[in-house]
Amino acid sequence: MSALWTAAAAASATAGKTAADWAANGVSIDTRSLVAGDLFIALRGPHRDGHDFVAEAFARGAAAALVERDDLPENRRLLRVRDSFAALYALAAAARQRSGAKILALTGSVGKTGTKEALALALGACGPTSASRQSLNNHWGAPLSLARLPQKARFGVFELGMNHAGEIAPLSRLLRPHVALVTTVEAVHLGAFASIAAIAEAKAEIFAGLEAGGVAVLNRDNPHYERLKERAEQAGAGEVIAFGADPRAEVRLLDCVIAEKGSEVKASLAGMVLRYRLPLPGRHWVLNSLAALASALAAGADPQKAAAALSTLKAPPGRGRRIDLPWQGGTLGVIDESYNASPAAVRAALSVLALSAPARGGRRIAVLGDMLELGESAPSFHRELLGPLIAAGTDRVFLVGQAMEALYEVLPEEKRGGLWRGVEESIPPLLSYLRPGDIVMIKASHAVNAGRIVEKLSEGWQEPTT
Repeated sequence: MSALWTAAAAASATAGKTAADWAANGVSIDTRSLVAGDLFIALRGPHRDGHDFVAEAFARGAAAALVERDDLPENRRLLRVRDSFAALYALAAAARQRSGAKILALTGSVGKTGTKEALALALGACGPTSASRQSLNNHWGAPLSLARLPQKARFGVFELGMNHAGEIAPLSRLLRPHVALVTTVEAVHLGAFASIAAIAEAKAEIFAGLEAGGVAVLNRDNPHYERLKERAEQAGAGEVIAFGADPRAEVRLLDCVIAEKGSEVKASLAGMVLRYRLPLPGRHWVLNSLAALASALAAGADPQKAAAALSTLKAPPGRGRRIDLPWQGGTLGVIDESYNASPAAVRAALSVLALSAPARGGRRIAVLGDMLELGESAPSFHRELLGPLIAAGTDRVFLVGQAMEALYEVLPEEKRGGLWRGVEESIPPLLSYLRPGDIVMIKASHAVNAGRIVEKLSEGWQEPTT
């Protein structure tokens, strides 16, 4: 296997200097996840300085360390640069420059990471594919992901996120994608935007770096489709491919059967009718899969191979993964949606809860934490969850956070499980309430830390190996 970065290539890309002839197989900015053979990049953050962990990086097997501070102990495997953060961007730009891969960038109000995983899986069936790990989609995550792009990759898939205007455009210009996908535009980050239309404009920044004649992939069912299409064409897109249930979509949902264990999908794509299975429940996953297939088509992949690969798709942790846990002599079903939350995402998660059949004597239980960054409209957005909760057949609702008070006030008495300010307070009463056969769905904005509930429920449980 050829090295991802040699000392000479990394030094040339970053205008840095190193005394040793080393080779790195990966790039890391965190010693906790560093793999032996990685190039460790020491970044200065608001709370930690990566230079303080250089010794630990070498102890863990780092091939070299990129540093800007000149007070570190001498080591021939240091790559010394003027600015570590600028060097990370330079390394990413060099990776993009030398790559012959089709580059795909995606953003959207919801569904980014799940669609990215589906797209990486679909493209991986058609050739060597590199994709952003987890949710590395911000001003340091995106360049880090690009710096990890192998020279021999046929496809590169990169997720871009934002919570303010102006964040996506520079990342798009760094990536220079051949295909740019917007999954959807919804009411998120309204604390930083005057309207959902303004959010659409911010998402349209993904077209800023689109390669000349590149392809924009857009959700035909979304009210902001025409706005996004216009922005893509203004940016020089040579083609716009639409996906969705709308009859005008080029990648069109013809039919789907959505059940507790997954969905059977029939779609029209590139003049052919595809039938494929998704092992994940929920209409939102069906639409994510259409977005992935439309993007794979735009990148020149084989649509049939791409669709077939989706039969092994797994939900990322915290984004809809189903866990069946041993519980008091029986089984407890857990739908882990704890990573983040918005009005659209909570409605989608509740639709999955509705599909989930409790065992005999079991109940459907929702644990919901605050949906953050919704601005002045936050109370009404929280109250409006009542309808979806009732439609999902939810038996009891446990709420966490100050904003959830608005929902608690309108909940029928018989559905009130409790309201707590923080996650830790909610755990003991929730655990004491749950019984075998129950299905519990947990969802909240990331800062609420609802993943702690999943951790407590899962203590002592290990995921089965396949």
